[in-house]
Amino acid sequence: MNDPIYQRIEGNAHFRELVEKRQRFATILSLIVLVIYVSFILLIAFAPGWLGTPLHPGTSVTRGIPIGVGVILISFILTGVYVWRANSEFDRLNRAVMQEVKAL
Repeated sequence: MNDPIYQRIEGNAHFRELVEKRQRFATILSLIVLVIYVSFILLIAFAPGWLGTPLHPGTSVTRGIPIGVGVILISFILTGVYVWRANSEFDRLNRAVMQEVKAL
């Protein structure tokens, strides 16, 4: 499209900061989710008896059910954290980049 605009964007300090911060944050959140999911799968693989133990005598709710729901909830919460940060800090940096590039 418009190569000079892209070159100005790529050379912008705020753009480099935006890319670095967003990439670092996304990597951290991805690693957290990966560790949680892999840990849950390893529990299923190596401790099915423990996960299948009822929470209380006489109930059919096992330890695995709240842990599984927790894994899902943590994913939703981390997604919300990313959206919150994207809508505040990342959007602010994006606006700064656009203002500086349009000013040139």
